[in-house]
Amino acid sequence: MKLESTLPERPGFLFVVPAFNLFALLLVFFLLGPSFVSQSGVAVELPVSRFQLERQAFETVVTVRDDGPRGVSEFDPPTYWLEHEQVTLGELAERLDARRSSDTSPATTVLLRVDKGVPVEIQREVAEIALQKGLRVYLLGRPEGSRDEPEATD
Repeated sequence: MKLESTLPERPGFLFVVPAFNLFALLLVFFLLGPSFVSQSGVAVELPVSRFQLERQAFETVVTVRDDGPRGVSEFDPPTYWLEHEQVTLGELAERLDARRSSDTSPATTVLLRVDKGVPVEIQREVAEIALQKGLRVYLLGRPEGSRDEPEATD
């Protein structure tokens, strides 16, 4: 006695399941990929640096931004940013102190992103404010050989 199936063969579903898995993997990659490489703060043109910094535990990003061509005065002050919020130099000191004493996530490190056109004296002044609060300060730069355009941030 020979047993035969009366149903027609349809092997198409054997090709659909792996294609669906591949599609799901690509979807997850494109949705979660940018979150692994994003930086906080404001876009600035960083100077070139040969050193790389490992990810810090409780970092606070402070950005000092040169807002373009000078107007009437050659000494227009730059803008200061704490993460994504613009602050004055006095507010920066107060907020760094508040973050240092926070119970939920106490800041221990300041990542200082300084625009290429900002004078060194201003950079030093911001670093000293953070150091007086007992924070470690790291000055960020862009890798050698990278483009001169500002990097995109979220």
